[in-house]
Amino acid sequence: MPVQREFASELELISSIARRAGGSTRKPQKRGGRGFLALGIGDDCAVLRPRPGRELLITTDLCLENVHFRRDLHPAESVGHRCLARGLSDLAAMGAVPEASFLSLALPSELRGRWMERFFDGFLALADRFRSPLAGGDLAAAPRPGGVGGPALIAADIVLVGSAPAHRSLLRSGALAGDTVYVTGWLGGAAAELRSLERSPRRFRRLVPGAAGHPHLYPEPRIAQGLKLASAGLATAAIDLSDGLSSDLAHLCQASGLAAEIDARSLPIAPGATLEDAVSGGEDYELLFTARPSAAIPARLAGAPVRPIGRMKKAGRSSRVLLIGADGRRAALPAGGWEHFR
Repeated sequence: MPVQREFASELELISSIARRAGGSTRKPQKRGGRGFLALGIGDDCAVLRPRPGRELLITTDLCLENVHFRRDLHPAESVGHRCLARGLSDLAAMGAVPEASFLSLALPSELRGRWMERFFDGFLALADRFRSPLAGGDLAAAPRPGGVGGPALIAADIVLVGSAPAHRSLLRSGALAGDTVYVTGWLGGAAAELRSLERSPRRFRRLVPGAAGHPHLYPEPRIAQGLKLASAGLATAAIDLSDGLSSDLAHLCQASGLAAEIDARSLPIAPGATLEDAVSGGEDYELLFTARPSAAIPARLAGAPVRPIGRMKKAGRSSRVLLIGADGRRAALPAGGWEHFR
């Protein structure tokens, strides 16, 4: 993991991160006897060893201060956890096994000590849970656009490598007209918790890193559920709910060349959340998937509740996504979730 010269002791910093990541800067690594990560932190490149009959899946995601988190609201452990969870959720949506992670982190120099350690507390705890070792990346001092006295902001870029049996990955494009639409877990909880966090940040300061039941601060990637869907051939298409149900379902509809209608009365709305949170709040990181009407979809999947919420239809001239309200009336559901540059 090369480090920019702005850091006082490059070698010590690299060695410290490598030790915390469970790796070595000198010796090749093996992971659970599987040997996917052949060489990790310490050289110019990591060495990966894919197994026969499997294909690699790669995803990348940016986590930017004042866009995805706020330093005055989010504990450093939560920032690290959320940074990795975003990429793990992408792998979950495609039915992939996490294999390795790569992190590029730009920090203001004053955060190089305790804040960075706490960031890695959150990041590496989640990496250990999902057996996705930190295999490399980059570190840099964040620039100060306003000069010496100007603010420097945190930026984290995560790259995740996963694997799946060849030609068995879940895609957004496989849905068929007549398919039932399902979601895992609960919707709107992340938006509701963010509101609570903004109103009363002190309530959340004593949270244990990775605490369950906190979908905004410590989201739970649905890796086990994605693997079940893929291995059993249950889903025809899937996507993770990162931007919001209204936006992500529209993405799946577009990829499959279809439309969808969703019943508001069937949505599993999280406690404290509103219907608007559930359809457009974003960052729930649940799985939305489609399946044939004849598919035997269980009420719980790898411990997570599963709920049918609508069906796929042939695309027409109307909106891609329709919402059936409590009164039974159908109305267009515009993509109201998160969108950069809007």
